[in-house]
Amino acid sequence: MAPRIPKVLSIAGSDPSGGAGVQADIKTFSALRCYAMAAVTALTAQNTRGVSLVHAAPPGVVAAQIDSIFADIAVDAVKLGMLAEPAIAEAVAGALERGAARCIVFDPVLVSTHGDALAGPGLVAAAQARIVPLATLITPNLDEAAALLGGGRARDGAAMAEQARALVALGARAALVKGGHLAGAPVDILFDGTQIHEFAGRRVATRNTHGTGCALSAAIAARLAHGAALVAAVAEAKAWLEGALAAADELALGGGAGPPHHFYAAWRE
Repeated sequence: MAPRIPKVLSIAGSDPSGGAGVQADIKTFSALRCYAMAAVTALTAQNTRGVSLVHAAPPGVVAAQIDSIFADIAVDAVKLGMLAEPAIAEAVAGALERGAARCIVFDPVLVSTHGDALAGPGLVAAAQARIVPLATLITPNLDEAAALLGGGRARDGAAMAEQARALVALGARAALVKGGHLAGAPVDILFDGTQIHEFAGRRVATRNTHGTGCALSAAIAARLAHGAALVAAVAEAKAWLEGALAAADELALGGGAGPPHHFYAAWRE
């Protein structure tokens, strides 16, 4: 009997350069031996140098994409990325509720790696009200956590832990606050609803960090789809991403910030 292949759905924006969004999620799911699916929330024009255009999809079209998947395919995990507008967040939430989606990893994309805005007015409030309560795990960076909580940016691990607890109080089952933007070795803080877990990492010397948040959240979703427990899924995803960042320069893409090398392990076999 053939082994079961986990099936993971990305709901995110499109990055034509392949570094972030649904393209990056599909690569991540595939690299981690999952069947990848995608519902597109927005079209963007971007490359390694920045984002020049964002065109949000009609909310009904976004919902129809998601409904069509859940009507036919058993989805083991969902990764949520760029939602762009409040109406899209509402449409996504409704579709996930209709599909009884599980293992939802929400990466609250508000600003790109290049500093370009990817969220319209009112999206934070819509995410708080409709998306966060559905999340098995929310994975904000420091700025995204501050925006969702309406406070200041965390400056140390203790403040990150408090923000993780506050995000769970908003309705998420667990929260991973990413500390990569702080000085020194990167440390991420997970509150699983019961206790705090600290994940120390190694800062990789590369400019190619475009789509890193997409890759990490997608990797966690992939590991959850395989049946991993949450703490193990985060640890395994972080280890995979560190390897992808260490190999990122091998891709030699463009003149700006390129992506991690999602297939670094497979292409060396």
